[in-house]
Amino acid sequence: MLAWAIVGVEFAGLVALAVLLIVARQKLKSTRRELERSRQDKPRRRRPRGLAPVAIRTVWQTADSLLKKGVGATVRNSVEDLAGWASVERPDLARLTADGHVVIVFSDIEGSTELNDALGDREWVKLLERHNKLFYKHVQEHCGHVIKTQGDGFMIAFGNASQAVLCTVGVQQALDDDPEHWDGIRVRIGMHAGTSVRRGDDLFGRNVAMAARIAGLAGGGEILVSKPVLDAVVDLAGIEFGVPRDVELKGFQGTYPLYAATLRPTDAVNHD
Repeated sequence: MLAWAIVGVEFAGLVALAVLLIVARQKLKSTRRELERSRQDKPRRRRPRGLAPVAIRTVWQTADSLLKKGVGATVRNSVEDLAGWASVERPDLARLTADGHVVIVFSDIEGSTELNDALGDREWVKLLERHNKLFYKHVQEHCGHVIKTQGDGFMIAFGNASQAVLCTVGVQQALDDDPEHWDGIRVRIGMHAGTSVRRGDDLFGRNVAMAARIAGLAGGGEILVSKPVLDAVVDLAGIEFGVPRDVELKGFQGTYPLYAATLRPTDAVNHD
């Protein structure tokens, strides 16, 4: 009886180690992409310091979280966490455009905790890998920059509002085209446009927080954009915007109009 108990414990340990390796590999791939993108963007400058330590620290933090909390707590809905990271680290988004004006996009999977429980940790991690590849593909095609990923959440920056909208509409369309392949996941997306400030984080932090709040109000399969984004893309071909939805955003005074962006029905038919 004792021997069987020992075998069971060893088997559980092997399963936990396998999941740990899968998640750690995902983190390393993400960091490698950022390193390669940094090299491509600045071929004549020295590689920024700190990328290698960040990769090592990310893997060890992931391992520690898995051991202490389990996969369910490590891979989770993370829009608020991503916004907090941006406020602390303050990445320099002003380089995206000459005037420092950027569009900040947040996304996450609706009901991710319940879906994780339904699929199990192993299948959930596989689904996240497919989900992340889809986002990276569309972000690259539309000249965006993935600033941070955590769990099922993305923080992305674009120098052009039209590219931001087309990218996110493309992601939603891909999910709608083959829901079985994506296990029926529904992604919530929100975006806001503003100016990035190099010194001081008041304006930068405010715009990041607003984009995160907007994403938090989106429903599954929905893209919500702020008025500044709408004004920049109002005549964008193939895209239509719903009636304004006046909302209150936590931490901000007053109400703000939000608009749901979708592919025009005729374009959706042609896409199929």
